[in-house]
Amino acid sequence: MQEQVEATIEVIRPALQADGGDIVLHKVNEDTGIIEVELTGACVGCPASSHTLKAGIERIMRDRIDGVTEVINIADDAAAEAIDA
Repeated sequence: MQEQVEATIEVIRPALQADGGDIVLHKVNEDTGIIEVELTGACVGCPASSHTLKAGIERIMRDRIDGVTEVINIADDAAAEAIDA
């Protein structure tokens, strides 16, 4: 699954980079199907980034790779923890 995720990110990356953003793969959990990524560049703070993640990246991953259940932007988790602190 790791190799499939990496290959799919390489397909998605040019579209993100065209808008000044990028994507970094952090973790692939093959047991749960959860992919942890970090959206960077112009994606950080962009109001459309959550839509890009769920309706774009996650949908593409689910369509191309058996077993993918969710794609999570770990930068969103870190921002939420900072707000809660």
